Amino acid sequence: MKFHWFAEATYPALPTTYPQRHPSGSVDVPAALVDPHRAGELYRMFIRLMQQADRLGWDGLAVNEHHQTTFAMTPSPNLLAAGLASTTENAALLVIGNSLALYNPPVRVAEELAYLDCLSGGRLIAGFVFGTPMDTAFAYGVPPAELRERFHEARELITRAWTEPEPFAFNGRYNRLRYVNVLPRPVQAPPPIWVPGTGSVETWDLVLDEGYCYGYLSFFGLANARPIVRGFWDRVERRGLEPNPHRMAFTQLVCVADTDAEAERLYGDAVRYFFTRQRAPLHYANPPGYTSRASQREVLERAKGVSTEDRLRATRGELSFWEYDELGFIVAGTPERVRQRLHELAVELRVGQLITCMHMGDLAEDVAAMNNELFGTRVAPFLRELWAEYDDPWTPPVSRQRVAAAAPGIPVDAFPSPRGGDA
Repeated sequence: MKFHWFAEATYPALPTTYPQRHPSGSVDVPAALVDPHRAGELYRMFIRLMQQADRLGWDGLAVNEHHQTTFAMTPSPNLLAAGLASTTENAALLVIGNSLALYNPPVRVAEELAYLDCLSGGRLIAGFVFGTPMDTAFAYGVPPAELRERFHEARELITRAWTEPEPFAFNGRYNRLRYVNVLPRPVQAPPPIWVPGTGSVETWDLVLDEGYCYGYLSFFGLANARPIVRGFWDRVERRGLEPNPHRMAFTQLVCVADTDAEAERLYGDAVRYFFTRQRAPLHYANPPGYTSRASQREVLERAKGVSTEDRLRATRGELSFWEYDELGFIVAGTPERVRQRLHELAVELRVGQLITCMHMGDLAEDVAAMNNELFGTRVAPFLRELWAEYDDPWTPPVSRQRVAAAAPGIPVDAFPSPRGGDA
């Protein structure tokens, strides 16, 4: 099983009246709420935490892209990954990812990701994302109905730019280039590609057609994920493909402490801050044309996970700490409890790539560093052998080799290794 370190760079000093006075944390949030010096401190903290995670044995360090938001202030994942490429040694750089439809021309993404793969010695994972409606339609003005077509055209251009042996011309609907000749090319030919999603059937078909890794990125936990993840594995089965757990990545907030009571004391306020600061008004959430009819139909027919009321209570901060845990929004408690819960989650959902969110909201750096330490030394080693019988072509070979060489001894038979139809 693989572990990838991730956290949303949420601005930690929003006023207590937020979001009541300012109903959106995206697009039109008042700029005066964010102090640039405080934002700089936030970025430096995340770099330190990811460097620590590299030393503790995480398989990947994940960075993402969002725009005009206080919830995830990382407008260029490539910039953050460049800082990590030369200050870390082992973990893959999981750039998850670049919003392809926003770049004109997208060959810039091909160049920057190739640079990262060269700088890191072949440790890049290239994530291609469609982008949220707030990022694409409202912050960058891309018509929602064009989003997928622009994405696929950019994806074709980028992958060809990495692999074509000679300069070529590209004549698409949105991009027309007489000469495409990316230099240097990536060390990996090409890097493994991940595509995140939240349940779109078109994204499922894309990753299965192209052999990409599917990243289910949600902060609403196991109960909410069950029907979506089952839908994905049903599609894998119908198409006669191997149900390799490593083709599925899953995001989970994790809060580890020496005792359950200490977990609530240390993480309770930060968890509430995290969930109450990510709201967006409905008119930004799903503009016409953003979701296809097929995906809308799938959502309506799919069994429901977490109830709408529980989701609203979570974003209003009305759940207790252990209600967040019970519903799967977080996995919290002692190392023993956390590893048992994560083992159950990974087996039920058939997840081979766990994206662990080790910092949330306004959590203090020392607590996040403790979370890293406890997870890296007392949780992850007990789960490493899960799914070990499956190959993992979605993590760079060089990072797999380096992480394995630096890893401490792994407990034998900590849990039985499930096979076959356990999903």
